[in-house]
Amino acid sequence: MTLPRPRWSAPVAAVAVVALAAACSTTVPGRSTPAQSSAGGESTASVAAPASTAGGGAPNQALRKYYDQSIAWGSCSSFAATDDFDDPGTSRLQCGTITVPIDYSNPGAGDATIAVDRLLAQGTKQGSLLVNPGGPGGSGVQLVGGSATNWSKLAVNQTFDMVGWDPRGVGASTPTIRCYTDAQVDANRQSTLGDDNSPEGIIKQEAFNKENAELCDQKMGTNFLAHVGTADTVQDLDVLRSVLGDKKLSYIGFSYGTFIGAIYAEKFPHNIRAMVLDGAVDPSEDPSKSNVRQMAGFQTVFDDYAKDCAKSAACPLGTDPTKAVDNYHKLVWPLIDHPVPASPGRPLSYQDAATGTIQAMYSPNLWRALTVGLAQLRTGTGTMMQRLADAYQGRDANGHYSGMMDAFTAINCMDSPAITDPVALGRLDTELRQAAPFNDDGRGTGHAAKGACAYWPAKNTLSPHRVVVPADMAKVVVVSTTHDPATPYANGVSLANQLNAALITFEGSQHTASFEGNTCVDGAVTRYFQSLTVPPAGLRCSE
Repeated sequence: MTLPRPRWSAPVAAVAVVALAAACSTTVPGRSTPAQSSAGGESTASVAAPASTAGGGAPNQALRKYYDQSIAWGSCSSFAATDDFDDPGTSRLQCGTITVPIDYSNPGAGDATIAVDRLLAQGTKQGSLLVNPGGPGGSGVQLVGGSATNWSKLAVNQTFDMVGWDPRGVGASTPTIRCYTDAQVDANRQSTLGDDNSPEGIIKQEAFNKENAELCDQKMGTNFLAHVGTADTVQDLDVLRSVLGDKKLSYIGFSYGTFIGAIYAEKFPHNIRAMVLDGAVDPSEDPSKSNVRQMAGFQTVFDDYAKDCAKSAACPLGTDPTKAVDNYHKLVWPLIDHPVPASPGRPLSYQDAATGTIQAMYSPNLWRALTVGLAQLRTGTGTMMQRLADAYQGRDANGHYSGMMDAFTAINCMDSPAITDPVALGRLDTELRQAAPFNDDGRGTGHAAKGACAYWPAKNTLSPHRVVVPADMAKVVVVSTTHDPATPYANGVSLANQLNAALITFEGSQHTASFEGNTCVDGAVTRYFQSLTVPPAGLRCSE
C-alpha cells in the first residue's frame, strides 16, 4: 500500500494555507499544516538513564565554549527566501547562528551551525520562548519568520522574545540534510513501485529503499547522520537556552516538538522554567502500535470530514457519510493505473492524491480545498489535490523542495529501531489498512517491504520507553485534542502521566490547538508562561 507517512507537525504552513485558500476562492472548504509521521515503522523513542544537570551553565568544561558563545543578530534576508517571511527586514525580527559540536561526546570532532531567529518582545521582556513546529524536519526559523505578524498579536509576545530554531540538519542549519535532488523527489512521487506488494514487488521496493539509504550516506556521511537524532537535538536546545541568556528554558513544542520537549525534560529536568507540549507524541509507545493508532486517528477525522461534506448536495463523496469511503475509493483508485493531468509535466498520481487527502486532515480549514480537489477528480483534473500534496511535501511554486522529508527520514531512523521482521511488517501493513480504510489502496497482500531505516548506516540512538523525571521538576503543561489525526488524544493523556503534567483537553478535529485563536486554550497557555499559573485540573476547551 502506498501510505503517505503522516508526520508529526504543527499547523504552521502560513504561506501554503494562504495560497490554497486563495485558490479555493469561495467554493471550497480550507487551512494547511505540513505534517507527517511514520507509517513504515520509524517512530518515537526515549533515552535511557539520562544524566540530569543543574539549571544554567555548561554541564562540563569541554562544552563551555559552546554555552558561553554569543549570537551576532542581524537581518533575516539571507536566511531564507524572503517571501517565506512576513517582513525579513523588520527591526523586531532578527536572525543569527550558534555553533554546536556534531558529537557531544567528542566536541573536537567537528561542529554544526544552528540557525536561529527571534521576534523581539514588544514590552518588558521576561525571557525567551523557544518554539518548535514539529516534523521531524520542521523549520522553527520559518515558523517564527513566516508567522511574525500573527505572533505579534499574541499576548505572550508582549513579554517574551519568540525564538525559532532549525534543528541540526534542518532548514537553514548546516550541514543541511539533503539526500535527493528536486527532480528525484518529483520522480519518486510519480512512482508506482509502492503499489506492488507481490514477492517481486517487495524485492524491488527493498532494493530501492536500500539504494536511497546508501545515497543519503554518501551525501551526508555516516558520522553526521549518526548525530541528527533527538538525543543530540535536545543538547543543542540547552546550548541555545544558555546563549540566549536564559537560566531556565521556556518552551512550546508542537507535535514532534513534544518529543523534543519530553526528552529534554528527561535530560535536563532542572533547566526547565515552563514547557507546553501540544499534540503529544508518546515516547513509551511501541512503533507499530503508534502507527496503527495514528492512522485510526486519520480515519476518525476523515469520517468527520465526510459528515461535514455530506451537508451539501454537491459533496463529491455523496450525502450519505456511511458510503464516503467507497465513494472516495472510486475517485482515487483509478489513479494507480491512470494518473490525471495536474500541473504541466506532473500528472496527479495515486500516491499524491492520498498524500493530499492526509494533508487536509490536519485542519478543518483545509476541508474545502479537499472538496474542490475531489470534485476535480470527477472531471479528470488533479490540480487541487496536487497542490495539497505539494504543501505536505514542502514543494514550492518553483519546484524546489525544502528538504523536510529528507530530514524526517534521517531523524526518525535515529530515534527508533527499524522494523525488519517480515512477519511483523506484513501484520503492520494489514493493521494499517484496517485502521484507516479510506487510505487502503485495495492491493494488500499481507506482506510489506522494509523501509529505508532498515538499511540506515547509523544505529538508532533512542528507543521507546517511559520518560522518567524527578518530582521537583517544574510543572509542565500538555495540550491534547480529542480528534487529533496525527497525535491521538490518548498520547497526550499518557505523556501528561509520564511527566506529571497538567492536561488541557481541546475538543475538536485538528492537529494541535495552542495559539490558534481559541481563547480558552490561549488564555491558559499565556497565563502559564507569563505567571507560571498552572491550568486547573481537568480543563476542557472547545471550538
